[in-house]
Amino acid sequence: MIRQIDDHISVAPQITPAEVDAIAAAGFTEIVNNRPDDEEGGQPSGAEIAAAAREAGIAYRAIPVGHSGFSGNQVEAMAQALTAASGPVLAFCRSGTRSTHLWALARARMGDDPGTLVAKAAEAGYDISGIRAMLDTLVAEAR
Repeated sequence: MIRQIDDHISVAPQITPAEVDAIAAAGFTEIVNNRPDDEEGGQPSGAEIAAAAREAGIAYRAIPVGHSGFSGNQVEAMAQALTAASGPVLAFCRSGTRSTHLWALARARMGDDPGTLVAKAAEAGYDISGIRAMLDTLVAEAR
């Protein structure tokens, strides 16, 4: 189930290679994989999804986020992915939550208002209020 956060980003739980053509047909120009390979048995590999994305003519990036949390490098990589995308981005992980958090951290690093980010995430069904202090810090550093 794809959840749109805004015109530039949507998030989803785990996708499969078989779904990539429909993702491309829906107008997404890039897939960002925020899930480490082998996190769960039976999950498709990033390489399989990357190959399907190539075949569908859309960009693919892997920015895996494990259970240890988010690093500055991951936030920077997501900011670069969002900036470089030629159209709407679909980010996915196991449930969409990590992708939503990473999107918000990247956008805060780019100077977006934390309150707006929290509200957009909430409208999509994700509560990211627990990282509000981190968002505030990133915005302050961006200014």
